[in-house]
Amino acid sequence: QLADLETSAPDRMWVAGTGQLRLLALRSVAIVGARNATVYGVTTAGSLAAELTEAGWLVVSGAAFGIDSAAHRGALAAGGATIAVMAGGGDVAVPRSHAPLLERIRDQGLIVSEYPPGTLPRKSAFLQRNRLIAALTRATIVVEAGTRSGALNTADWAQAMGRPVLAVPGPASSPMS
Repeated sequence: QLADLETSAPDRMWVAGTGQLRLLALRSVAIVGARNATVYGVTTAGSLAAELTEAGWLVVSGAAFGIDSAAHRGALAAGGATIAVMAGGGDVAVPRSHAPLLERIRDQGLIVSEYPPGTLPRKSAFLQRNRLIAALTRATIVVEAGTRSGALNTADWAQAMGRPVLAVPGPASSPMS
């Protein structure tokens, strides 16, 4: 699936955890959204991830605050695997408070990065990693995203590769909807 990135495909990937990336990604869906998510967004992302996991889908996200971490937690709570695509080395917990979550992800799924271990993420790497999230999955679901959200960058990558992009409806008055 990463070959769909053509010239933007990574030269190599570092993978830690259980299972094979190629096989796990065959039936996977991205759940992405705002770091500064609302309670509605966090609850929806977790529930959606759990339901998809129970239906046999693997959830992929970026391990960030907000929607990403809610999606990973929802998949794990449903007893499934999940893949965290990192913007730095897979052994570098960013944010640091997600170190326990990343350990659980590694134990039940995979942590993936195009950067070698020990690499601290640069600001530009977060947008770069979004292309990997879109390429690894069969569809991308945006739960909440502001107009300048990296989640919309992920959706753009998915759409450019001809993958379905879905959005969760929210309150019309919310700038995250």
